[in-house]
Amino acid sequence: MNKQIIFLMIFCLSPILSSKVMAQNEGLPLQCINELQKQAKNAGLSQSIINDIIPDLKYLPKVIKSDRSQPEFTETFATYLNKRVTSARIKQGRQLLKKHSDFLELLVRKYGVPGRYIIAFWGLETNFGHYLGNISILNSLATLACDERRSEFFTEEFLLALKLLDRESLLPNKMKGSWAGAMGHTQFMPSTYYQYAVDGDGDGKINLWLSEKDALASGANYLQQLGWKTGERWGREVNLPVDFHYELTGYKNWKPLKVWKSLGATTASGSLLPDVDIEAAVLVPSGHSGPAFLVYPNFDIIMHWNRSKHYALAVGLLADRITGLRPLSSLPENQARLKIQTILSLQEKLNKAGFNAGKPDGIMGSMTQEAIQAFQVSVGLIADGYPDSTTIAKLLNQDLM
Repeated sequence: MNKQIIFLMIFCLSPILSSKVMAQNEGLPLQCINELQKQAKNAGLSQSIINDIIPDLKYLPKVIKSDRSQPEFTETFATYLNKRVTSARIKQGRQLLKKHSDFLELLVRKYGVPGRYIIAFWGLETNFGHYLGNISILNSLATLACDERRSEFFTEEFLLALKLLDRESLLPNKMKGSWAGAMGHTQFMPSTYYQYAVDGDGDGKINLWLSEKDALASGANYLQQLGWKTGERWGREVNLPVDFHYELTGYKNWKPLKVWKSLGATTASGSLLPDVDIEAAVLVPSGHSGPAFLVYPNFDIIMHWNRSKHYALAVGLLADRITGLRPLSSLPENQARLKIQTILSLQEKLNKAGFNAGKPDGIMGSMTQEAIQAFQVSVGLIADGYPDSTTIAKLLNQDLM
């Protein structure tokens, strides 16, 4: 290709390239700015926000990169738990539980949620406020709103962030958090902040960055509104008998506590389970060789905060340790991490074999676990829904043609 043709190609492409660079490094695309301004006007936002704030927002390429990125490996329960329920976090959690004891007691009386859970959420979300995130919330949400992948969701969150800015007299440059728009000590998304955050310190404003009391009270209110059951715990570690039918485990298999008791489940110390009229499910996040847990309805409430079972277990276990309960009697093994591609292959094989794992996405969700469990039953393996090496080998070596 001669130099003249190359020059003409560069000359013709340069306006496109320069506009793309401007959009990435300086501001949002003009078309998106106009659309966000229109949406803001329809939402009843002030003219000063529409004219002065939206046009100056920046496009953040790193936010799109974070939204598209996917880890190479999945995190095992042992790895997840050991990173989050640490001796340092337990120690600090106990100190903060004592420091805020009077205020937390007020929250218990008002919302019915024990302080240990609020402290545990605080610890899991921001390490007790040590890291609140450093990305501009308005820039990140505007960037995601201008991206086609989840534009509708993030446009709504963006508009609510602007409403919070107006309602709480917040400063735009102080609104910082995660790349996805979570903010404050409790890492609330704007929709959660707008609907559930409350004024805990009585100053007439709700600031989840600067006021610990606002953050703690908001967490308690959110859990109450989700349906927290006062007087009930999240769950407990249990022992299962050697002849236990592991196909009964899993989040879909809720049964009365008396049924699990009749099947031989005991407390971790070996004593009988209490005679309480409550529904429960058995989870074995590391498979049958690891710890087992009975989880109760409040565990499901924790799952509304974050849909990860590992997260919900970490919250419950951290809350227990903060109040002095002993460590797990059966520690999860440091199992090999699975590659995302391996899980994709498992999902494809399961679907092909007639075990519905859902759309292959490389994520070990409930449908995939249930499909693995059904496959394990079909080939005579312990049906705990966990993809151990034996299960993987049998599944990937299946002749499914």
